[in-house]
Amino acid sequence: MAVRSQSRLLTGIITFFVAGYLVLAFDLFYYGMRFVAKFPGLGAVLTERLFYTLFAFLFGLLLLSNLVISYTNLFRNRETAFLLTLPVSTQNIYRWKFIESILLASWAFLFLIAPLLVAFGLVRDVSWYFYPLTVLLIGLFIILPGVFGSALAIGIGRHLDRRSFQVVLLLIALALLAFVAFWWKTNPVDDDLLDKRTLEALDRLLAKTRFTMFPFLPSYWLSSSVLQWAEGITRGATFFAMVLLSHTLFFGGIAFTRFGNLFYDTASAVQSRPSDRKKFIFARAIKNSYTPGTLEKLFARLPLLTLDARALAVKDLRMFWRDTTQWGQSVMFFGLLSAYIINLRNFTHQLTSPFWINAVAFLNLGACAFNLASVTTRFVFPQFSLEGRRLWIIGLAPMGLVRVVKTKYWLASTLSLFVTLGLVTLSCYLLNMSWSDVVFFGAVVTVMTFALNGLAVGLGVLFPNVKETNPNKIVSGFGGTLCFVLSSVYIIASLTLLIIGGGGFHGRVGWALASIILFVVISFLIGWLPMKTGLNQLKNFEA
Repeated sequence: MAVRSQSRLLTGIITFFVAGYLVLAFDLFYYGMRFVAKFPGLGAVLTERLFYTLFAFLFGLLLLSNLVISYTNLFRNRETAFLLTLPVSTQNIYRWKFIESILLASWAFLFLIAPLLVAFGLVRDVSWYFYPLTVLLIGLFIILPGVFGSALAIGIGRHLDRRSFQVVLLLIALALLAFVAFWWKTNPVDDDLLDKRTLEALDRLLAKTRFTMFPFLPSYWLSSSVLQWAEGITRGATFFAMVLLSHTLFFGGIAFTRFGNLFYDTASAVQSRPSDRKKFIFARAIKNSYTPGTLEKLFARLPLLTLDARALAVKDLRMFWRDTTQWGQSVMFFGLLSAYIINLRNFTHQLTSPFWINAVAFLNLGACAFNLASVTTRFVFPQFSLEGRRLWIIGLAPMGLVRVVKTKYWLASTLSLFVTLGLVTLSCYLLNMSWSDVVFFGAVVTVMTFALNGLAVGLGVLFPNVKETNPNKIVSGFGGTLCFVLSSVYIIASLTLLIIGGGGFHGRVGWALASIILFVVISFLIGWLPMKTGLNQLKNFEA
C-alpha cells in the first residue's frame, strides 16, 4: 500500500508540474514571438536568429550531457558490468546503452522545445504537416550529439580516472578562462550602442551571434529546415532535412556497427588497470607509515571539527573528486550560471532605473536559487543512500549515524554557500548596487542555502535507497522528485514574499520587516522539519 500510494502521489505531482510548465512555457513563447513579430521588417530576422542561437547552444549542451551520461552508463554502471559477463554480443550491449544514454540526455531538450515549436507554428500559421515533420527532424538531430558524446566517452575512458588526466583537464579549463579574460579585455562593451540608429545597433547585436550560422553545424541544418518549412520553401527545407538525415545515418551507422569493440576494449582497460594511486597506497602500507595529505592538513587547521568529523569530511570530498562525472556535472551547473552572471556587464550600463536594477537582481537571485536546488537534489540528496549497505557498520561506530548525517549537512552547506554567495555578490557588484542591497541579497541566499541543504539531507534520510549505487537513479525516485518539487515551491514562495515586501530596503518598513520575518520562518521550517524528522527516524533505521 505504501509503494502504491507513493506512486500515485508521485504521478500526481509530476503530472501537475509537467502540465503547469507546458502551459506557462507556451504562453511565454507565444506572446513573446507575437511581440517580436510586430517589429516591421525586423521581426522575422530576430526570430530566425533566435532559432539559430538557441539550437546551437542546445547542441553544445546535448553534447556535454551525452558525454557525461554515456561515460556513466558504459563504464560506471553495474548492469553494464554484469551484461559483459554474459554470452551477449558487446555490440548489442553498446547499442542498448547508446539508446538509453540518448533518451536520458535528450528528454529535457524535447521537454523544453516542445512548447516553443508549437508557439512558433501558431504565430506563423503553418500547415498541419509542419508539426510531424518537425518532430522527425528533432529525432534525427538528437542522434548526432549522442554519437559524438558516446565517441568522446569511449575515447577518454582510458584516461579519465587518472590523476594526470584530471590535472590536464583543469589546465585546459584554466586556459579557456584565460582566453575568455583576454577576449573580455580586447572586446570592450560599446556603451553608446543604444544611442546609435536602430539598424546600426541591430547589426552590431546580430554580429555577436553570427557564429551560430556556420553551415557545417547540425543546429544550422535543423534551424534552416524548420524555418523554411514554416515559410513554405519546400525545396530548401527538404535539402537541409536530407543533409541532416544523411549525416545521422552515416554517423549512427558507424556507432551501431563499429563502436561495440571499441567500447569493450575501453571497458576492459577501465576495469582491469591498477591506478597509480593504488600502487602508491600499497607501497606506503608496506613501509607502515602514514603521511597526511593536503585535505587532512587543511581540515586539521579547523579547530571546531572533531577528528571523526574531519575524517568523514575528507572521505566525502575524496569520493566526490574521484568520481569525475559528479564534479564534472557540478562544474557545468555553476559554470553556466557564472557565464550568465559575468555577461551582465553587457547591459549593466543601460540599467538606470532602480526598478529594473532590482528586477534583474531578483532574477539573478532566483537563477542562483534554482541552480542551488538542482545541485542539492542531484548531489546532496543521495549522499546518505550512497553509503549503501555499510550503514550498519557506521551505526555501530562511536560516531553514529546522527553525527554522520549532521557532518554531511554542514559540509554540503558550507561548500555550496561558498559558491552561491560568491555568485550573488558578483552579480550585485556588476549591477552597481549599494552595499545595503549586497548585504540583503547575500543574507537571503545564505538562508536559502542552509534551508535547501537541510531539505535535501532530511529527505535523503527519509527516503533512502541503499541498494542502488547510481546517484542518478537514486535522485529519479520518489524522494528525489519530492525534494526538487518542494525546493521549487519554497524558492517561488520566498521570492514572492520578498518582492511583495519591496526588496528588503526599498519598500515600506512594516511590509519589508514582515516579509523578511516570514521568509526566515518558512526557511527554518523547510530546512529544520525534514532534518529533524530524518534524524529521529535514524534511531530505528535498519540497513
